[in-house]
Amino acid sequence: MGSIVPFPDLNLLPDTRISSSTPVPVPAAVIRRPKLEIRVKSEPIDDPISDIQTPDLIPSSPPPNDPNFLALEPSPSTHEDSTNVYSEFYRISEMFRSAFANQMQQHQHPQQTPLDSDSGAIVAVPDGDNHISALAVSAPSIRRQKRSNELVRVTNLSVEDQRYFRDIVRRTRMLYDALRIYSMAEEERRIGPGAGRRARGDLRAATLMRDRGLWLNRDKRIVGSIPGVFIGDLFYFRMELCVVGLHGQSQAGIDYLPSSQSSNGEPIATSIIVSGGYEDDEDAGDVLVYTGHGGLDKLHRMCNHQKLEGGNLALERSMHYGIEIRVIRGLKYEGSLTTKIYVYDGLYRIVESWFDVGKSGFGVYKFKLIRIEGQPEMGSTLLKLAHGLRTRPLQVRSAGYLSLDLSVKKEKTPIFVFNDIDSDKDPLYYDYLPRTVFPPFVYAGGNMGCNCVTSCHDGCLCGMKNGGEIAYDHNGFLLRGKPLLFECGSHCTCPPNCRNRVSQKGLKNRLEVFRSRETGWGVRTLDLIHAGAFICEYAGVVLTREQAQVFTMNGDSLIYPGRFTEKWAEWGDLSQIYPEYVRPTYPSIPPLDFAMDVSRMRNVACYISHSTSPNVMVQFVLYDHNNILFPHLMLFAMENIPPMRELSLDYGVADEYTGKLSICN
Repeated sequence: MGSIVPFPDLNLLPDTRISSSTPVPVPAAVIRRPKLEIRVKSEPIDDPISDIQTPDLIPSSPPPNDPNFLALEPSPSTHEDSTNVYSEFYRISEMFRSAFANQMQQHQHPQQTPLDSDSGAIVAVPDGDNHISALAVSAPSIRRQKRSNELVRVTNLSVEDQRYFRDIVRRTRMLYDALRIYSMAEEERRIGPGAGRRARGDLRAATLMRDRGLWLNRDKRIVGSIPGVFIGDLFYFRMELCVVGLHGQSQAGIDYLPSSQSSNGEPIATSIIVSGGYEDDEDAGDVLVYTGHGGLDKLHRMCNHQKLEGGNLALERSMHYGIEIRVIRGLKYEGSLTTKIYVYDGLYRIVESWFDVGKSGFGVYKFKLIRIEGQPEMGSTLLKLAHGLRTRPLQVRSAGYLSLDLSVKKEKTPIFVFNDIDSDKDPLYYDYLPRTVFPPFVYAGGNMGCNCVTSCHDGCLCGMKNGGEIAYDHNGFLLRGKPLLFECGSHCTCPPNCRNRVSQKGLKNRLEVFRSRETGWGVRTLDLIHAGAFICEYAGVVLTREQAQVFTMNGDSLIYPGRFTEKWAEWGDLSQIYPEYVRPTYPSIPPLDFAMDVSRMRNVACYISHSTSPNVMVQFVLYDHNNILFPHLMLFAMENIPPMRELSLDYGVADEYTGKLSICN
């Protein structure tokens, strides 16, 4: 069981650790209303965000006169159970449980107010149609959960705790990504692609989740690591940092507890974003010189001296009390959907601060931060490593490569095979199979296609096969998972660049099969893979039931597609936002009753590791035939997967020792 460490008095107890099982004496809360104007260090490269306001702060009464009382206490109504490390996530889980338990009752009584009066998170959509057809129609909002002023540090998390919190963060991010992609697709349906200035899907998704109480870590302001957020996690949007509680400011580069909420008027900083947009910043990785805020004009040029106030003072006070700072780096990334990406690089300590004359001639405050030892490698370092491996692999690694292309040019993108652990060369002993091989009878019968001249639309024949909508957005990202997807095929007249032709085009991301001491052979990506993006096909030689029985008699292991868990149902599930959302059941598909032999011919997917909380899912797809009993097994990303991170699947049945199918060890 983990522990939450409160900050009762930073002057006296800079690093007190209190077990969650021990009652914590809680003094009465005394907080005064925050100032209306707070100077922040904005990020010059980011676009202004007008749709989302900075999270509200808690107004209350003036602080006491005790100069040694710095930290923020819980309110008088706070129960001692709030010190439990699971408090926030139990609250969300119970909120969802109670909401879903009353979903039918809510459907029968649409005028009823929130399903759970305590949660204030999920409300019904006043729409008689069970199909959520447009996200442009706003659902009723609830009272927003204000950000807590209570500083805590989460410690001593067990392996089970870490898995639990990771799953909560994973599901929250998956909901955010799916909602953002789906809302942009709805906007394109409404006004047409490229028609004028479009609404930003990242802001709309964050607003909907905030208004329903789905932002994480709002009842505690966490100092140090955020449970469930790993070093190296990558984000496309600033608002997603707010959603998971990693950085609570939508524009400001310094996130801190304002002095107006501190009992003795001293602010405390918790995280910073380093984007390289300030001329006096110096970033050497483990050592960082960060320039304070202030003194900028509207064009982000220095025009005045900085002052020791706001975020600058918060960083200085955090240095004084030895409080660690979360560092998120904003980096430009080639091929990204946005101008930059954000990667969490871990915890730093401020060791020095001083006032200096900047390059512009104006006075600036500088803060020297050093990364705390013993943490995993920085995500920004792995990004640079992956870039080097993609462009000059033999220069970055002088030894360990078994092959620079496992597919032997059968894929458009080469697949590396790397082993610096032992002498195992197992992947080289199989013929590479880029596409699944089906029995000839599968292709028997007609195969009707659409008559579209340009890219397909929801009303065309292929769109109707998918239940009246094209499965992908204009970037090729999966809108939501379904039991079965129909892509355009050879019988369709639409061009090769039709947006309904995605998985059939094959592998696009650069992958590497690598040897690990923990799990044997695995697969990691060298590219940044966007949530909802197609990765590759799980290929093999298809066997009928009778053929599979013969193979198993000989002791051979087979892949059974029917055993893969239905993770596709989680992607695009908007029931937490819209209670009337209905899980797709069309096109329907009967239980799959075939096996795949990968004992002699296989592809890269066969080396993907097993996980009950995977980052990759299986989506059944048809495009070259219409036999729903024999679909292709296409793999899609369930979350943003950073370079050098291992891919994982939920096979349903795996080897209990290695966590993998025995055929792929």
